[in-house]
Amino acid sequence: METFHPLRKRLVIIGGGFAGLNLAMQLYNSRFYHVTLVDKNNYNYFTPLLYQVATSFLEPSSISYPFRKLFNGKDIAFRMATVLNVDTEDKILQLSDGSELGYDFLVFAAGSKTNFFGNENIQRNAFSLKGIDDALFLRNELIKTLERASIETDPTEKQKLMTIVIAGGGPTGVEVAGMLAEMKRYILGMDYPELKMDEAQIYVIDGSPYLLAPMSDKTHEAAYAALTSMDVHVLLKTQVTNFENDNVHLSNGEIIETKTLLWAAGVTAHTFEGIDDTSLGRGNRMITDAFNLVKGYQNIYAIGDMSIQITDPAYPAGHPQLAQPAIQQGKRLAKNLLAMAQGKPLTPFKYFDRGDMAIIGRRFAYADLFKHKFHLGGFLGLLGWLFIHLISLVNYDNILKTLYSWTISYLTCDQSLRMIFRSENRENRKASMSEFAEVNKYTT
Repeated sequence: METFHPLRKRLVIIGGGFAGLNLAMQLYNSRFYHVTLVDKNNYNYFTPLLYQVATSFLEPSSISYPFRKLFNGKDIAFRMATVLNVDTEDKILQLSDGSELGYDFLVFAAGSKTNFFGNENIQRNAFSLKGIDDALFLRNELIKTLERASIETDPTEKQKLMTIVIAGGGPTGVEVAGMLAEMKRYILGMDYPELKMDEAQIYVIDGSPYLLAPMSDKTHEAAYAALTSMDVHVLLKTQVTNFENDNVHLSNGEIIETKTLLWAAGVTAHTFEGIDDTSLGRGNRMITDAFNLVKGYQNIYAIGDMSIQITDPAYPAGHPQLAQPAIQQGKRLAKNLLAMAQGKPLTPFKYFDRGDMAIIGRRFAYADLFKHKFHLGGFLGLLGWLFIHLISLVNYDNILKTLYSWTISYLTCDQSLRMIFRSENRENRKASMSEFAEVNKYTT
């Protein structure tokens, strides 16, 4: 049973990603707020490295850490649940665990989900990559696909199994393609001598004229050159319009036959029952003022991917849905909440753009720093990418695990993580075994 100090306000944070976690950790042991973080998972994870879990180069534990361990001794409560409804009048949340949670101040930091743009076939048949569950599922399916290809005798079916299409030429799409190309070059022939390297085909499809569109022209050109040098087929100014019956349909009329489509072509914010539609802007993001207060409410805030804030002169269309704006908004809101509790003036949020980074395989990394004023590539770009991603991990345990895995991967061009771990309900398994025994007694 949670206890509340009568002088402390109840602050509930929905979502423990970059924005929510940074907000919570800035307010630990606060004398002004009783902080509760609500998340559907019991762990925080580092989104930018999900693709390395999906491609078997990192373990899930290298990029994730349990909330309750993070909050030890910090007087931050945790609830593992999703929000079913927000009663803004009585200030009560209905949670998926059947309980209610009251609040004085509510902060939405639940991030975004994959945007399939209403295409049901793509949503039903394609893979997405937004969480640890997605990464593990994709990893399992990629390995199972190779196992099937190793025994397939029909050339047409085998080629479908050996072809992977990635929709989206942003960081996720480009980085996944790079890791898959590394697997094709160094691992395919070693693990699967039955398969030929030239049978594996990797496609990256994007509607933009460039890969990594928000980055600099130098990075556009370098990313294209890097992927094509790794034998990845890049189709620009082209969109994936449908995926069914093992056929990826493109806007230029072409069809690519494949069993595997990874959809990394866009995101949309999570929405919540009880929040008025007039408070939502482009991409279902909550419209907020300069202090991240949601339009139409006096005690509800939104930060990170969920917030669209048009008050920053440098970003009139809203900030990019990336880690750095989320981290900075979480920290700024924490300072403003503390200032508000003490009757001090608030400071409007202003995003400081430290730059964008991307890595392709083991050798190619690019960084555009301080609004593209400085460009790093080659070995310096690789060192910069490694350093920034390592220090951004949530604790030293993650840093050491990831550094060890990267060192092994870099030196050996290999990792020993290509294993399929199936999740199975034991009760269902017992039922299946009973049914099998029942049938067996008549056949033996």
